[in-house]
Amino acid sequence: MSTVVMKKVAVKKAASKVATQVKKPSTPRGSKRMNRDQVREMFTRLRELNPHPKTELEYSTPFELLVAVTLSAQATDVGVNKATRKLFPVANTAQAIIALGEEGLKRYIATIGLFNAKAKNVIAACAILVEKYGGEVPADRAALEALPGVGRKTANVVLNTAFGQPTMAVDTHIFRVANRTGLAPGKDVRAVEDGLLKVIPEEFLLDAHHWLILHGRYVCKARKPDCPQCVIRDLCHFKDKTAAA
Repeated sequence: MSTVVMKKVAVKKAASKVATQVKKPSTPRGSKRMNRDQVREMFTRLRELNPHPKTELEYSTPFELLVAVTLSAQATDVGVNKATRKLFPVANTAQAIIALGEEGLKRYIATIGLFNAKAKNVIAACAILVEKYGGEVPADRAALEALPGVGRKTANVVLNTAFGQPTMAVDTHIFRVANRTGLAPGKDVRAVEDGLLKVIPEEFLLDAHHWLILHGRYVCKARKPDCPQCVIRDLCHFKDKTAAA
């Protein structure tokens, strides 16, 4: 059984167990948003289900994480990990990536979507890191977002995962979960990010990014959410919940 399949099975089993042990906060009639008690209950359950959530991207340093997240745009974590398992043993510093050169880097990441543009951006970002920061990744949003290929979402992932800052990187999974459940509805990514930072209790903020991504990836899926196995089903405001098979 693959690691991904094992994770899905574990999430489903644990979700069923947790759901039977918790009390259901009241839901205001006609409300499309979770109230404060529901939000706290939601993250209490997610924490119980997975006390120490982690990114599924494989990395060992802030630089490796930066590269992996940059490569993950419009690609799967599984696909990125397959490429970086070959790349990082050969080049896992800004200086080493520059030494590979753009064409050399492409040979390692050619299986990843948009690899030509990504190779160009990674090389350019590495040059800036070497020139301005001695090859180290800065723990600063403005500095990160100034790097080629690094937008707000990537910067948020690095700040949160590598440097322990309570940021919220909103990807398609988090955007869907926030809107579908009523946690923090918003018309665009930034609105959802701001909404999440506002409603999520401080004690959950550091890990909230990972909990929401994993929930969206394995339970609250885009085409067919697995509502019967969802640990927050009774808190969720999604009107079109799926029924048990």
